Amino acid sequence: MRLTTKGRYAVTAMLDLAYHSQSHPVTLTDIATRQIISLSYLEQLFARLRKAGMVKGVRGPGGGYTLSRSAAEINIADIIEAVDETVDSTKCGGKSNCHNDQPCITHDLWMGLSEQIRSYLKQITLGQLLVRDAVNDAARRQTGKPEHVIEIRNRQPARKTA
Repeated sequence: MRLTTKGRYAVTAMLDLAYHSQSHPVTLTDIATRQIISLSYLEQLFARLRKAGMVKGVRGPGGGYTLSRSAAEINIADIIEAVDETVDSTKCGGKSNCHNDQPCITHDLWMGLSEQIRSYLKQITLGQLLVRDAVNDAARRQTGKPEHVIEIRNRQPARKTA
């Protein structure tokens, strides 16, 4: 499978954003610091994610980025595709020209694997990842704040009823 750091970083940054933007916009500097990703690289990725309609920028003091739709509506395959990454296990990039401009003997095998991977990633959303204990444990550890501080911040305020 040819999934470069571009796709991995995009998924990592989007999951970080989904976790931390529940109560306020998140700056790319914060994501870069937590995930140890170059700020300039994140800016390039977020330009593509914004163009794909996955994130939106919030200007002004306290600004940053938020998801443009719910985390449950954004699947991992779409994030990878938004940054012009492909999930491809073939040698030819799916062009069927791997052996003298013809499909090689194992072309269908690798195309099938690529489709299985793509299908798997389409079924997983950011929302599904956000409820995983391992994701929450890692996010709390990367934030460097005690667990109870994160839990209080992520709680929704109680609605007043008339």
